[in-house]
Amino acid sequence: MPPAVAEAGLVGIEGLGVGSVRDWCALLKPRVVTLVVFTGAVGMLVAPGHLHPLLAAITVLCIAVGAGAAGAINMWYDRDIDAVMRRTASRPIPAGRIAPQEALSFGVLLAGASVVVLALATNLAAAAMLAVSILYYTIVYTAWLKRRTAQNIVIGGAAGAFPPLIGWLAVTGHLAPLPILLCAIVFFWTPPHFWALSLFAHADYARAGVPMLPVTAGARSTRRHVFFYTVLLGLLSLAPWWLGYAGRLYGITAAALAAVFLYHAVRVLADSQDTAGVSLTRDLPAKACFKYSISYLFILFTALAVDRLIG
Repeated sequence: MPPAVAEAGLVGIEGLGVGSVRDWCALLKPRVVTLVVFTGAVGMLVAPGHLHPLLAAITVLCIAVGAGAAGAINMWYDRDIDAVMRRTASRPIPAGRIAPQEALSFGVLLAGASVVVLALATNLAAAAMLAVSILYYTIVYTAWLKRRTAQNIVIGGAAGAFPPLIGWLAVTGHLAPLPILLCAIVFFWTPPHFWALSLFAHADYARAGVPMLPVTAGARSTRRHVFFYTVLLGLLSLAPWWLGYAGRLYGITAAALAAVFLYHAVRVLADSQDTAGVSLTRDLPAKACFKYSISYLFILFTALAVDRLIG
């Protein structure tokens, strides 16, 4: 255990607070869930075939609940490092508003329920993919990779890339090239997204002993990685258009979004403020890149859905 974590004394982690409704919702990482649900819904919308509106709503709900469950289990496991990181110290478990075992039970219950309900509402393939995504995030990323390797985000990025596959499978019951491409886009989006965050929050990760790339390889190497993965992402985002799975609307949108993302990546590459551990409130290129990356994925997937609906 990192010294900073031990010195923190894990104040409040074993607290017995029952928590408010807001605390239990925060345990599900709603901001992350929003993006996960959206990409899953787009996977469902662009799939050939038809799903009854009620079953479609249940599918979206199951993806949301499954993602939230994984987030709750992640918070339970990471409660020690959350306690010493400025960004996460106020989360319900380290703040003592929800007891760890209650959070774990809550997460496991929701995870199991989401998989079972999705299997009953759609098919076993979609439910199995949801189960894999939950296990991948909680076991492969959270318990295995996050504290052991600077490539945690690269390998662990697959956890957030599963929803388009789940949505597609719920409609069709089988995979195809397009949902795999969407999965790959989210996979390659994850490193520049999180590494941009880690550049302006690297002091937090260092204090908690989490081997994020800026901590182990330095900010300069991280900035190069952000640029490299942004180039790969831009090229990959055009693949659905090049391969004929999307039309001109998507292609133009993807090209424009990639150009703006590349602009942010170039600014990150040229910047050196993050090496000084500056305040998180500063308008760093890395912070601007992180914020844009969120909009990027929402707009890109929206363009694909609109393109398929009007095409």
